[in-house]
Amino acid sequence: MRHHPGSRRSPAHRLLLPLLPLGLLGLLLYVPLPLGPAGRPVLTGASVSLPGADAGVNADGGARSWPLAGRPALLRGWEPPAGPYGPGHRGVDLAAGPGARVLAAADGRVSFAGRVAGRGVLAIEVAGSGSPPLRTTYEPVRPLVEEGEDVRAGQPVGVLEAGPSHCTAGCLHWGLRRGDAYLDPLSLLPPALLRRGPSRLLPVFGVPEPGPPSPSDIRRAESGAKPHPPSPSGVRGTRSGAEPHPPSPSGA
Repeated sequence: MRHHPGSRRSPAHRLLLPLLPLGLLGLLLYVPLPLGPAGRPVLTGASVSLPGADAGVNADGGARSWPLAGRPALLRGWEPPAGPYGPGHRGVDLAAGPGARVLAAADGRVSFAGRVAGRGVLAIEVAGSGSPPLRTTYEPVRPLVEEGEDVRAGQPVGVLEAGPSHCTAGCLHWGLRRGDAYLDPLSLLPPALLRRGPSRLLPVFGVPEPGPPSPSDIRRAESGAKPHPPSPSGVRGTRSGAEPHPPSPSGA
């Protein structure tokens, strides 16, 4: 049998040939990212801003926050009036003392910062909320921002003042309007900010439950001697502090 020149393959050639498809696959999967001005890779996907611990994201994609740090207690909910001049409660009252920092509940622009009937009032138009826009109000506050200034959800925008106020204790009156219509400001917050975890039993380890005294302990007690410590007979569970349910979006 005749052998054509070059038909024989060296051992190294036979080893490298199966690796060739893997190398081609690696070249196809490698896609370099474009570099920014500082030589850093630029992500081509949509960027996501992470809100703070007291903030959330509403259904429209805008960031939301309680107007006070943490989870404030609701002193009085929203009570919609039957008519433009009828009785009701046009907002919610949140427990806080004078000097507490007031936070923007949503991204927006300050539409008013001044005094009305002796009270400091702050109004912020919610960004991307349509026409007429939603407008959040805060009183009584000393504004830290000026009219026309853009603010972000969770940003300090005022300091709670001592009064005058319709609350017997210190509180922030937080309102929401669209045009001349009053709305429940709690409807501005996503469910994640309104929910609270249920109370549950938590085990306590290493704390023995005292058993009945033994006859020897009784004799020692009668003689004035120090009794032996009780023998462990079980472990009890304890209930964590139960928190009230969050207010419903209706403000009831």
